[in-house]
Amino acid sequence: MNRKISFAEGEYYHIYCRGVEKRDIFLDNKDRERFQALLFLCNGTKPVVYRLVQGSTLYQTDVGVKTVAVGAYKLMPNHVHILAKEISENGITEFMRKVNTAYSMYFNKKYERVGPLFQGTFGAEHVTRDDHLKYLFAYIHLNLIKLIEPKWKEVGIKNLQRAKDFLENYPFSSYLSYCGKTRKENSILSEKEFPDYFLQKHDFKDFISDWLTFNAQDLGL
Repeated sequence: MNRKISFAEGEYYHIYCRGVEKRDIFLDNKDRERFQALLFLCNGTKPVVYRLVQGSTLYQTDVGVKTVAVGAYKLMPNHVHILAKEISENGITEFMRKVNTAYSMYFNKKYERVGPLFQGTFGAEHVTRDDHLKYLFAYIHLNLIKLIEPKWKEVGIKNLQRAKDFLENYPFSSYLSYCGKTRKENSILSEKEFPDYFLQKHDFKDFISDWLTFNAQDLGL
């Protein structure tokens, strides 16, 4: 991925990175938990050693001043999407360098492999329009539906309730945080750095439901 944009403080970006040769970068839930934890631990001015903070209080670790604001994220088998705001100079670049380096070292050691894990430099899209920014809260979370209905965008969702249940039982995204669930991973997010699109938690669920229903109704399913 050749990134042709520069980052500026106060601006929003859609960040994505995938495994080299499109390989899976998460092989079990322990891998997903590790990467999700790194989204918190690597977002700060203080260096953190994972083995010294792992445990029930991991998300209470003092990481210093955050360098980016994370608005949404999701982990797929071979790639990751993150909606972020640059809040310090070179914040996003340093944050992604720390996350990807730490995770690659963990993954290569665990699975006894060598070489790059991610496909080049992480990709980034500058989000300049309010409607695009709001849309990304749907896109990032709903992309998960491909795990159970790979062609849902082309042919619609066959089972809406199954899709909703899947989203509400998948812990490796920010979906549950926006649904008002109390969980330690909420510390990854900096919701106040983003527009108040969802003043009430039901606003978010209605927003997601509208996208799901629209696709189904539009195709007569």
